[in-house]
Amino acid sequence: MADPNLPDMNAIVGKQDIVLLTLDTLRFDAAQQCFDHGELPVLSAYLPASGWERRHTPGSFTYAAHAAFFAGFLPTPARPGPHPRLFALDFEGSETTRSTTYVCRDSSSIVEGLRHVGYRTICIGGTGFFNKKNPLGSQLPGLFEESHWEPSFGVTATDSTERQVALACARLRATELRNTHCFLFINISAMHQPNRHYLMDGSEDSYHSHCAALRYVDGALAPMFGALRERGGAFVIVCSDHGTAYGEDGYYGHRLAHDTVMTVPYAHFTIAP
Repeated sequence: MADPNLPDMNAIVGKQDIVLLTLDTLRFDAAQQCFDHGELPVLSAYLPASGWERRHTPGSFTYAAHAAFFAGFLPTPARPGPHPRLFALDFEGSETTRSTTYVCRDSSSIVEGLRHVGYRTICIGGTGFFNKKNPLGSQLPGLFEESHWEPSFGVTATDSTERQVALACARLRATELRNTHCFLFINISAMHQPNRHYLMDGSEDSYHSHCAALRYVDGALAPMFGALRERGGAFVIVCSDHGTAYGEDGYYGHRLAHDTVMTVPYAHFTIAP
């Protein structure tokens, strides 16, 4: 059954900013546990009373998942479908394009489609697939009009989210973008290994340090939500690209099809002016 609360993206595109935050490597169970324990005060202000929606990712690692996202295939609700999509590219045979779907005509990605209707497309990278150090790390950022990455945004920086958010706020408040809608994408790297540094006594990466990283990220996001309110509000999608395993059934890491990898948290919401 389709989600009765699915927004009509045709009434949103062109009217306000659109933000896609991917919380890289975040597991669904970790995200929901932090919500249930009241440890996500910033995000909880926008999430439903039940917390995160359980979804299935289209890719088991960062590159594959984001390639799908930018083609309009966001994580799919973990229940029988079909499930209409928020965005789609114009191609024959789509079974999940509905009247509420914003279809990007004559475009190879939703990034290009939003740029064609006047959005400034901004990428703030985090993990290595966005670092622009080599051709592979340049492919996904290359979809955007402007893309940003520096080592302080990467997985080893303990304050990476604060720095990513500071840049996002600066761009959202830039004089030249005052009368321009933005499509802002941020790949939040903090949950990705290594994350042991988010625990005082963390000697190794674990489910617990993974949760600690999410608690850090939650607090760091607040200034950006404020900047979006100043600009007149925004439609925000927050999700994980994939999860990761910490020894469950003998599995570690991702790029594998274990439930801890393929089941991800998802939410979309509107930030009012």
